[in-house]
Amino acid sequence: MKNAKIKRTLLEAIEKAGHLIKLNFGKKQKITKKGEFNLVTAIDKASEKVVVDLILKRFPNHSILAEESPAVKGSDCQWIIDPIDGTTNFAHGFPLVSVSIGFERNGRLEMGGVLDPTRNEFFFAERGKGAFLNHKRIHVSKVKTLSDALVVTGFPYDRKKNPNDYLAMLRAFLTRVQCIRRTGSAAIDLCYVASGRFDGYYEMKLNPWDKAAGMLILKEAGGKLTDFSGNPLTLESVQNLATNGLIHKEMLKTLAPFQLLGR
Repeated sequence: MKNAKIKRTLLEAIEKAGHLIKLNFGKKQKITKKGEFNLVTAIDKASEKVVVDLILKRFPNHSILAEESPAVKGSDCQWIIDPIDGTTNFAHGFPLVSVSIGFERNGRLEMGGVLDPTRNEFFFAERGKGAFLNHKRIHVSKVKTLSDALVVTGFPYDRKKNPNDYLAMLRAFLTRVQCIRRTGSAAIDLCYVASGRFDGYYEMKLNPWDKAAGMLILKEAGGKLTDFSGNPLTLESVQNLATNGLIHKEMLKTLAPFQLLGR
């Protein structure tokens, strides 16, 4: 199967979803809860439907792994979709949200796109062909030490049950980095490391749709991805560490006390 058709479909699907999100951003949202802190809006579901319908129209035998609907089992070609990454931001009108679409073949990520419709920023990568922001090549930063690094993190939905470990990780970095941020969109966090805006990122318990596209974009931008023990990052990894590569060892050292967390 030619990647050109895959790419055209990904670009069209993410543009349609982004337009829908931008059209409804800042308006009163119909919100339900999947958990105490895990929101879903009507636009999440509508965005996902736009993407899935287009993909299955073009590729009816492909598999679908999407956040808001049951998995569709088909061929070894799979689309991994987060219709709105940063739903809490979207629900509150905070302008940092994204649509994330990854494509894998035989278990290997081949293509990924992340669109922030509030900023008109589109991050894209194809395996072996580099990473881009609005068609301009991007690379990770050249920051060499953790003390000079701007690091980003996020907090899992189970934080009320187990806040102490997450606070301990945050505390460990606060005394070692230049500063730390929390955006609310894992896909954006990975893309910001890829483009050099952040130097490192760590977070527990991401879902495949949170990180699939961002992982490929970061890898193609020259970054490094592992768990907290230094093992290669996978879609199933509970622990997630992504850096420019240069500060990776220091971040691993900082995270060493948490290597067994979530296992």
